[in-house]
Amino acid sequence: MTAEPARSARIRASDADREAVVEQLREAAAEGRIDLDELDTRLGQALSAKTYAELAPLTEDLVPIEVAIGEPLVIKGGMHGVRRSGVWKVPPVIHVQGGMGGVRIDFTRAECRLREIALDVRGEMAGVKIVIPEGWTTHTDDLDQGLGGLRDRTTAERTPGAPLLRLTGSCGMGGVVVRHPNFRERRKLRALES
Repeated sequence: MTAEPARSARIRASDADREAVVEQLREAAAEGRIDLDELDTRLGQALSAKTYAELAPLTEDLVPIEVAIGEPLVIKGGMHGVRRSGVWKVPPVIHVQGGMGGVRIDFTRAECRLREIALDVRGEMAGVKIVIPEGWTTHTDDLDQGLGGLRDRTTAERTPGAPLLRLTGSCGMGGVVVRHPNFRERRKLRALES
């Protein structure tokens, strides 16, 4: 185990972290994925957990395979580029084409109750920039680097119940950048929340 994952495993869990796991466990029981005895056991462990390392195993086997209902969201950069930001509802499947103008997707204020989001990217000429909240993580092993390459500036530290962004496709010539909000963006988010 490297130093960074070991450090993140020791991070203390908050009441909100424990409550998110409790909610996920209750949903799993309601869907019939765990029985009431197992729910009772896991709830006790969740409520007494002190670190992320104690919380994570309680929901690892409960991540459902998301099934897209209806059409996936398609975002095309075209000639002038496009941005998806602010408050919006995240679907399970998103297709992104950078085009000549590029695409920027900001998930920081998006509404998302999914455990996993499938994001198929085509960086094309101008590329794709993706901003995800702290606590979200990415899986990029199935993404073709293309000429532009991938710059993943996210941390591997996943908040219990937070989504995993699974990227597939190609970085193209423009490349793909995935990152958490920078200082200016975090300050703006705090101002919006207050």
